Amino acid sequence: MSEHLQPFLHDLELVFRAPTQAWSAPDGQIRPSAPGRATVQGVLHSDVRVLSEAVLTVEGAEAEPAGTVRDGGSVTFVGLPRHVDQPGADPTVRLLRTRSAEPGSVSETLELRCATAEPTTGRLTLTLSSDMAPMEAIKSGTTADAVPAVRTPSGLVWTADDVTAEVEAEGADVDLEDPARPVLRWTLTAAADRPARVTWRLAVHDGIAVVTGVRTPSPLAIPTTAASTTPVPSAQAGEEPAEDAGPPLPSSLARDLRPRRFLDQSLADLDGLRMALPSLPDQEFLAAGAPWFFTLFGRDSLWAARFLLPLGTELAEGTLTVLASMQGTTDDPASQEEPGKILHELRRAALTLPADGLALPPVYYGTVDATPLWVCVLHDAWRAGMPTDAVRGLLPHAERALAWTVAGVRAGYLAYQDTTGHGLANQGWKDSGDSIQFRDGRLADGPIELCEVQGYAYEALVHGADLFEALGHPGVEADATTPDALRAAAADLAERFRRDFWLEDQHGPYVAIALDGSGAPVDTVTSNMGHLVGTGLLRADEEDAVARRLVHPELSSGFGLRTMATSSTGYWPLKYHGGSVWAHDTAIAIRGLLVSGHRAQAQLLAEGLLRAAESFDFRIPELYSGDPATGPTPHALPYPAACRPQAWSAASAVVVAQALGRL
Repeated sequence: MSEHLQPFLHDLELVFRAPTQAWSAPDGQIRPSAPGRATVQGVLHSDVRVLSEAVLTVEGAEAEPAGTVRDGGSVTFVGLPRHVDQPGADPTVRLLRTRSAEPGSVSETLELRCATAEPTTGRLTLTLSSDMAPMEAIKSGTTADAVPAVRTPSGLVWTADDVTAEVEAEGADVDLEDPARPVLRWTLTAAADRPARVTWRLAVHDGIAVVTGVRTPSPLAIPTTAASTTPVPSAQAGEEPAEDAGPPLPSSLARDLRPRRFLDQSLADLDGLRMALPSLPDQEFLAAGAPWFFTLFGRDSLWAARFLLPLGTELAEGTLTVLASMQGTTDDPASQEEPGKILHELRRAALTLPADGLALPPVYYGTVDATPLWVCVLHDAWRAGMPTDAVRGLLPHAERALAWTVAGVRAGYLAYQDTTGHGLANQGWKDSGDSIQFRDGRLADGPIELCEVQGYAYEALVHGADLFEALGHPGVEADATTPDALRAAAADLAERFRRDFWLEDQHGPYVAIALDGSGAPVDTVTSNMGHLVGTGLLRADEEDAVARRLVHPELSSGFGLRTMATSSTGYWPLKYHGGSVWAHDTAIAIRGLLVSGHRAQAQLLAEGLLRAAESFDFRIPELYSGDPATGPTPHALPYPAACRPQAWSAASAVVVAQALGRL
């Protein structure tokens, strides 16, 4: 077995403010990686780990952990240094370690408290190190040597390439006997009525950062006049919302405080995930997730912004504007850039993961769904009240995105295939190498035509036509982006999709996850079909069939939708895209079910997500195990390497609140 395994992080503590994050053990200690014991612990900034160790002792020994207190964006670790306490059973000395983060900095306050008859003195020692490891090395479980520190008038500094990390240590004695593991020391004396405290701070500068943090007040807030009924988004411009045919909420659920707790935690996390580009500091978007994807991702940022539209259009406008500024203009096989295409991800440097065979350029366009999704979000933001002038300013970008979409649809279906040999083999949201497989476990050969991407394309074509028509934008006849041409392309797509993608098994009709390179339907039952509901691609009877399959026990775990049904050979509850549950995936299905009037099914799935959120203290992770809620474990089990928080998972709280009549 390889020593280089992706570190687990489900049991770690985090404070963050994009693009800076600090991961530690539950007791607050940041312990360094070692051969055979790689960890994500440390302070990470802009895809670089700038601090890899911060171990605190009192009189040469660690305090015994006694608990953790979270307050907003800070965490206080409570320790009991009983080796400096007075005799007796009662612990009368406490060490409080309060950590907080801001964009570009992490600070700690160390406080000694006591209830002893005489003052208590303790010598605090903080051992630090920095390996300046890039994100891909951390994610791959690779360990790196520590970088030597240099003494400064106020503390210490580490420098590597374009990154500097400087520690300011108030009143500390600095010991550089070992430059790879410098030590800060303070002597504190506390009395019963007089705690003693000191503060140290780490400040980081990245000379080639491609994203930056924001300090503006969050635009996300729960409306004070939130209605007790669920506002359902419209499937087509100009249509009335689908009639609510579902049953009323049970009184027990109406009194349930969990939806509000889920919303509150999610909005706090989303606030910390807000980012901007240095070139567009006033246009905010959401980082995809901590720690692995603390940057701009086209698909992730768009879906998160779309879920959040009931709370305002500011993040959607910022996300659309930022992605438009980087829209493809040329054909570049290395980066997968094409004219009109919306990017997949943005990094400060190339991302190389040898074990996965990946070598992605810093600006990478290897995604098949972000481009039509961009148009869908622009339309929805316009319907939700995004200023018309801002919408008009983005119409030329919508035109280019629709031209790219039409060209793909005219060629058959929107499809992908990596031609570089080192890009993403799968370029939909299920982008792991084994995510597109037949029911018997065979992997599908490309080019791959995903079912949900055709739904996004249909919706983009129809809503793009609506948008152009309403705002008087003619489109370009040669590119087939006139309103009439867009609707004709959508109608043709729907007719062909109905012929090519539908299958049937012992449980009834369902939609294949994809067509493979030979045009054969990939017959695995998956959650992907849930993305089609509410797009307009399916007829009402077809949406009924999908709704029934989504709540069947082979897909619905009781904690949300499994990515792959239990009837598939490749199913395993802890497989990344082959049986685990992703909150955003379930939320997309819930949103579509609300659009199409399938409120009972939407509520059932929403209650499952709420049950899962409660399992994780309402900071719902990127994904978790697909084990059933009716099994021996009454709570959702973690996928230990999952991002937490993750933007689109946190934003799913809004969809859950809508489905349960809380927003």
